Amino acid sequence: MAQKFLRILSGVIAELEALVVSAGAGDAGKVVALDGTGKLDNSVMPVGIGADTKILPASEALSAGNLVNVWSDAGTVKARKADATTAGKEANGFVLSAVIQDGNATVYFEGTDNQLAAMTPGVAMYLSTTPGGVIDTPPSGSGNVVQRVGRSLSATELTFEPGDPITLA
Repeated sequence: MAQKFLRILSGVIAELEALVVSAGAGDAGKVVALDGTGKLDNSVMPVGIGADTKILPASEALSAGNLVNVWSDAGTVKARKADATTAGKEANGFVLSAVIQDGNATVYFEGTDNQLAAMTPGVAMYLSTTPGGVIDTPPSGSGNVVQRVGRSLSATELTFEPGDPITLA
């Protein structure tokens, strides 16, 4: 719950709760508060400031931390798990929250994915043959896609910096 403040409006003192998430122009002029992580929500930031994100429908269930592929489903752009076993399913971004199939996924196209586990800090990471995952050794099987996706900052954090995918012969 956001902090509350007192305000005077037309000579009347009233309590006001600060916003954590903005619904858009209707929230203009309102007081903003930090979210549960101690940061400003991306929805209260002006265009060009904050994370580069897009809300897309998920064509399958996604887990927090999954690397995702952005694709066109009959003209509708959607997000699905990136997968090194299939050409054309390279990693374009990641999600920080789990999403059910057909739910709205906030896809991050840059930044730090802090929803991973069991990585060795400081190591180059690659798209995994496990859909949505990362691995510290590039896949080597025929038909696999090798794509460097960034570097591990800790056991749980990946700085997402996708490289060009290369399909192995």
